[in-house]
Amino acid sequence: MSHSESSVPALFTPFRIGDIAVSNRVVMAPLTRNRATHGNDAPNALNVEYYRQRAGAGLIISEATQISQQGQGYAWTPGLYTAEQVAGWKAVTDAVHAEGGKIVAQLWHVGRISHVSLQPDGQAPVAPSAIPAKGKTYIESGFADVSAPRALRLDELPGIVADYVRATEHAKAAGFDGIEIHAANGYLLDQFLRDGSNTREDAYGGSIENRARLTLEVVEAVTKVFPKGQVGIRLSPVTPANDAHDSDPQPLFDYLVAKLNEAGIAFIHVIEGATGGPRDFLPFDYGALRRAFKGAYIANNGYDRASAIDAVASDRADAVAFGRLFIANPDLVERLRRDAPLNAPEPSLFYGGDEKGYTDYPALSDKAA
Repeated sequence: MSHSESSVPALFTPFRIGDIAVSNRVVMAPLTRNRATHGNDAPNALNVEYYRQRAGAGLIISEATQISQQGQGYAWTPGLYTAEQVAGWKAVTDAVHAEGGKIVAQLWHVGRISHVSLQPDGQAPVAPSAIPAKGKTYIESGFADVSAPRALRLDELPGIVADYVRATEHAKAAGFDGIEIHAANGYLLDQFLRDGSNTREDAYGGSIENRARLTLEVVEAVTKVFPKGQVGIRLSPVTPANDAHDSDPQPLFDYLVAKLNEAGIAFIHVIEGATGGPRDFLPFDYGALRRAFKGAYIANNGYDRASAIDAVASDRADAVAFGRLFIANPDLVERLRRDAPLNAPEPSLFYGGDEKGYTDYPALSDKAA
């Protein structure tokens, strides 16, 4: 190995995340942008361009994508349950692959973080227990309080698992390189995991084993569609996002990750601290998860160039996911590699709208031109 090769930080070197060969270890985190087609929630040409611009990421994790209409919690987020949505995503994956990138679909059921205006026939959102979340969602008229949920019946849970399987089949048909199960940030699977939102007295509530049951059933079911080396999961052990809370998260997530390791999936994608907020929100030993899981550990939350390089060099993580920096820097990997200046994101343009604040952030080459 020449001196120049050995001096490249490991963050910028090729790797395998399960069965997915990636050109570097910079991951684009899932980012809700509310720009799917109004009326059918299918990806469109603007979304294709946005992802194409960011294909320099070692791996793109798509924005959260609902597995059913019941799983939707925000206006104009994309789905993976109709033929139009699959076709829209196929155009996205084709564009990313044409640029040499890799992309997995993040599969989402929001559970109680929804609004009656988004639900089939205006019904109440569903949850493990009929406990309303303190929080807001984004509907066609703007931000609104989430609606009170109803508790899922035991006989409805196999249908939830089946919706994840169908969405996984659709992700495969749409050309994705794999899937990430969204079990973080206070959405449905996370709601089942935590005693703050799950007070069930059946086989899906009470003990840690029971609260983790639905998530592990989903993992088992989807790995019959995509090989386990193409399946990952997102976790957020201590985040307060969407009113998520648990009385004792360490043993819960230690148990869950040990079971995920037994399942042999490709990666765990861990939000360290409060989502989009302080990394030291609550004390938690992420190293325990790293040690318990033989697949790839993707770290997320508040990383910058130096801390990401260090996390991979010191083997605390195999890859690092960036969110907001990817919003404003389509060529983020190149900028980080060169230690070039970064564009600042414009938060007022994060959710909804058009190309402004979406596909119009300049790349380094645009500035040179």
